[in-house]
Amino acid sequence: MRRSRDIMEKVGYFMQPQHLSVNDGQGIRTLIFLAGCPLRCKWCANPEGFTATEKKDLVYKMSVEEILSEIDKQRIFYRQSGGGVTFSGGEATVQDDMLRTLSKILYDEGLHLSIETSGYFDFEQVRDILEMMDTIFMDIKLMDSEWHRLFTGQGNELILENVKKVAALGKELIIRVPVIEGVNASEWEMLEIIRYVKEHVPSPKMEFLPYHTFGNYKYEKLDLSIDDYDFKTPSQEYMLLFKNKAISEGVSLVSYR
Repeated sequence: MRRSRDIMEKVGYFMQPQHLSVNDGQGIRTLIFLAGCPLRCKWCANPEGFTATEKKDLVYKMSVEEILSEIDKQRIFYRQSGGGVTFSGGEATVQDDMLRTLSKILYDEGLHLSIETSGYFDFEQVRDILEMMDTIFMDIKLMDSEWHRLFTGQGNELILENVKKVAALGKELIIRVPVIEGVNASEWEMLEIIRYVKEHVPSPKMEFLPYHTFGNYKYEKLDLSIDDYDFKTPSQEYMLLFKNKAISEGVSLVSYR
């Protein structure tokens, strides 16, 4: 397909693409991480993605042509596995023009597309992008807005409303919950989230993701301090309890781990 030079030279800010991923959608996938995020989650594993600016060895200015070149190298794996491209971040919708451009090109080429999003976006501004996705992963972290603001810097009203709006698109929607002791790893909190999903998402699907510290080294590299919160990874027993609660409420479980 012929692509105009103006489109190919358009630039955005990206973290290093991740190839051969099997954790973020069906088949073998490439993860494209767009920098910039409206939230400041205290446990974030990708703090380099807080702002859409270059950061040495962590965030790069890249053109559409360069991103497509990364994707083109992996197409054989998509074809053989039924995989494709997953957009992530940061919050991918922050750079909505770049996300729209890449999505349109890949959608027209028939690639399977997914997006991972916090849900904190103007729905009408990105509706056309979401309509090109085959699978949409959205986070619900907490149901109480003030607690959500404490741990992420923003209330959750917009996110919860966007869950309803995205569900109405008829796409495969998977609600992800980062499970963190010290934040939301309690039976009553998880049950509240599960019941919200059950009420507002047709054929509801959820994925529970245990907290990890894999990104902590980046804070030192960026000269950022890690807030002194006693976050912990939940036990396998707790994770099983939450999963069983979801099943008992009529919610299907998804896991790409």
